[in-house]
Amino acid sequence: MENNNVPKHLYFYSVGLSYKKADAEVRGQFSLDAVAKTRLLEQAKTEGIESLIVTSTCNRTEIYGFAEHPFQLIKLICDNSNGSVDAFQKVGFVYKNQEAINHLFRVGTGLDSQILGDFEIISQIKTSFIHSKSMGLANAFMERLVNAVIQASKRIKTETEISSGATSVSFASVQYILKNVEDISNKNILLFGTGKIGRNTCENLVKHTKNEHITLINRTKDKAEKLAGKLNLIVKDYSELHLELQKADVVVVATGAQNPTVDKAILNLKKPLLILDLSIPKNVNENVEELEGVTLIHMDYLSQLTDETLENRKLHIPAAEAIIEEIKEEFVVWMKGRKFAPTINALKDKLNAIKASELDFQSKKIADFNEAQAEIISNRIIQKITTHFANHLKDDDTMVDESIEWIEKVFKIKAS
Repeated sequence: MENNNVPKHLYFYSVGLSYKKADAEVRGQFSLDAVAKTRLLEQAKTEGIESLIVTSTCNRTEIYGFAEHPFQLIKLICDNSNGSVDAFQKVGFVYKNQEAINHLFRVGTGLDSQILGDFEIISQIKTSFIHSKSMGLANAFMERLVNAVIQASKRIKTETEISSGATSVSFASVQYILKNVEDISNKNILLFGTGKIGRNTCENLVKHTKNEHITLINRTKDKAEKLAGKLNLIVKDYSELHLELQKADVVVVATGAQNPTVDKAILNLKKPLLILDLSIPKNVNENVEELEGVTLIHMDYLSQLTDETLENRKLHIPAAEAIIEEIKEEFVVWMKGRKFAPTINALKDKLNAIKASELDFQSKKIADFNEAQAEIISNRIIQKITTHFANHLKDDDTMVDESIEWIEKVFKIKAS
C-alpha cells in the first residue's frame, strides 16, 4: 500500500483485539461505550492523530487510522478503557498498510465475524465514521475506504448466500433455548436489556417460541415500552428485577452495564433457571452457578455452536472474497491515482510552459505561423505524453515512489 497525501512517516494501521484471541472477560476490559469513544477521539485530536475511526462491539474493539507508530493507537484504546498495554500485547493485533485495508474489508463484510455472515458490524463502522467525520478526524482516504467496504458489504449480502439463515448471536441464543428448554411456549421468559442484541433476541423469541409470557425490563423503561408495544409484551420497572427473576424459567441478559447486575445474592429460586448472558462486559456474575438448578450460558459458547446453516455459509466465502478483491482493486487504483496525480499535473504544467515559450518563439520567427493550429497539435501531444506517464504509474509492477522521483528529477518539477 502507498501512503496518500499524508507525510511519508505516517502509516495506515488497524489495531485492536477480537473474539479470536480475547475471551469475553478480556474483551470487556477493552470495551468502549459512547462516552469513551468520544473521549478517545478528543484525545486523538490533542495528540495530533489526523484520521481514525474506532469500533467497539461485543466481539471486538478496533481502531483504523494513521499514525507514525501503532503504539499511538494502542495507547488511545488503553487510556480510554479498563485494558492495559500488557494485556493488549497478549491478545491484540497490529496490521499495517495493505494488511490493515484487507482486515477492514473482512470485518465490514462479515467474513471476520464470530458468526460467519453477520452483517451487524457494518452499521457500527458507518456510525464510527460519521462520528469521526463530525469531529474532523476522517480524511479523504478514510472516507473512500469506508465507502468501498460498505459497497462490498452490500454486494456480498445481495449477490451471495453467505448471510442466509441465522445471522447473529441473537438467533443462536434462541436456537439454544429451543433445543434445551422443553415446552418453551409455556415458560416464563425474562429479557433484561433492550439494546440492539436485546431487541434482536426478543424479536427472535417471539417469532420462534410462540411464547406469550415474555417480560421486558430495561433501566430506561420507555425503551422497553417501545419494543413491547410492537410485540405485545409485558414491561416491568427496573426496581422489580429481583422479583421477576424469581418467576422466570429463562432469563436473557443483554445490557451495556460495565459491572455485573445479576448475581446469586438477588436470586431466590424455587425452580430451575436458565440464564443466557449476551452482554459485553459480562453482566451475570459467575457465582450464580453455585446455586442448584442454575445454568449459565455466555455468548462465547453460543457463538461456537455450529449447525448446518453455518457450514453452508462457508461454501460462499470464495464468492464473497472475489467481490472484495474486485472492489479493493478499484480502491487501490484510486489510491495510486491520488498519489501520482499531483506529479502528472505538475508535468502537464511544465509541458504547457515549454509549449507556450516555443509557440511564442516560432510566431516571431515564421511569417505565416498558424498559432491556433499549432496550439491544437501541441495540446494533443502533451495529452498523449502525460497519458503515457499516467499509465506507467498505474501499472501494478511500477515502483510508484521511485518513478515519481525520477519524473520530477528529469523535468525539474515539484508536485504540490
